This record gives sequence, C-alpha cells and structure tokens, in this order.
Amino acid sequence: MDYRCKCKEGYTGSNCQNEIRDCSDLYKNGERRNGVYTIKPDSQGTFQVYCDMTTDGGGWTVLQRRQDGSVDFYLYWQPYKTGFGNLNGEFWLGNDYIHRLTARTPSTLRVELEDWAGIRKYAKYGSFSVNGESDNYRMSVGSYSGNAGDSLRYHNNMLFTTRDRDDDPKGSENRAISYTGAWWYNGCHSSNLNGRYLGNVMNPKGVNWKSFHDNRISLKFTEMKMRPQIF
Repeated sequence: MDYRCKCKEGYTGSNCQNEIRDCSDLYKNGERRNGVYTIKPDSQGTFQVYCDMTTDGGGWTVLQRRQDGSVDFYLYWQPYKTGFGNLNGEFWLGNDYIHRLTARTPSTLRVELEDWAGIRKYAKYGSFSVNGESDNYRMSVGSYSGNAGDSLRYHNNMLFTTRDRDDDPKGSENRAISYTGAWWYNGCHSSNLNGRYLGNVMNPKGVNWKSFHDNRISLKFTEMKMRPQIF
C-alpha cells in the first residue's frame, strides 16, 4: 500500500518541502511530462500553467498559444489582465501572472512559430520582463538568438494596448483595433501574435511575425514561454 502524502498545491519533494515557483522547479524535481501544473511564484497565491518539459532542455512556463482559432483573442483589457482560453489549447496566461513570473527572477523568453507549410522556427531572448499594471504591463526584451528573426525588438519597452485601452504613444489610431489584436505597440507592428486567426492568408490583422513571413502573412501556430535565466 502506498502511504505517500499528496503535497498541497504549489509544493513538491519527498517531504513537500520544495516550492514550485514555475515549471523549471518542477523539472529540477524530476518532472518530465508536458501538461498543466499548479505553481506558486510568490506570496500572492497559486495558479495553473502549462509546462513544456521537452523543448530546448524543458522547464518552460507557457504564456500564450495559438493553434486552431478556437479562442477569440480580440478581447479587452480585463481578459488580458487575468487570462483566458484553455491551457491545453489556445490561451493567454494573463498579464498579471506573466508579471509575477518575470518579477520573481531574471527570465528568458522563447517564441515558437509555424507556418502553413509546416516550417517551424523560433526566436529566443536572453532577458524578458513584463511590468505590473501600474506601468501598463510594459515589456522588455534583451539579446536575440534563433532562426525566426527578431520581430519583438520593435516593441521593446512599449506599453500593452487592447481594443478598449490605447497605451501606444505613437499615432492617433488604436493599433489593437487596426490590427485586431492586443500587443505592445509602437505606432505600427513588427509582430502581433494575438491577432485574428485567419488561416493561410495575407492580412496584417492576422497572427504575424514579420522577420519570419512578413507582417501580412498569418501563421498557423505560435507559442510564447519563459524560463529563469539560471536553469
């Protein structure tokens, strides 16, 4: 008979002594299965995330995924603040949660991209952070590596904009409306992974990454995920 105790949410280890602050902690404690887990990055409580334990060494906490158009991403500030969708399918984790994850420790970002011909590429950033709501979820990225090209640099140090809240300092138009997707805008866009899921078409309102396939070609699959720099 197995008398092992089940750890309370946010903890792991033989005596439930280890906090699960993100997916990298699970990986370090021997977990190798992709899937949904409960983490506790700080004193503000637990929440669920999807962990990628296989890509590029594993231990990635997934922040966003697009794959089939089943979830509407043309939403307002509040859903982007708290998160929406299905962690096993399409989702946005939530800006509050992304901030908590990146505020805890210096982080790395990896972006997965796939076009309609099945070609997959990635972009990786040596540093990544999202500030809190008081700073309108300002996003910062550092050094780039990968084979998809750097289409996030244009949006570096920008504030988050949604269809009901324009925080872009450039231009009079709300670009989240112009390009039908909430993002860190800068007058135009070099990427927008939250645009409309339009299929294999040319449209600047789609799911775009300019340096991979122009910012008018909508992609089939995207995934954004973070991991501590020290892993």
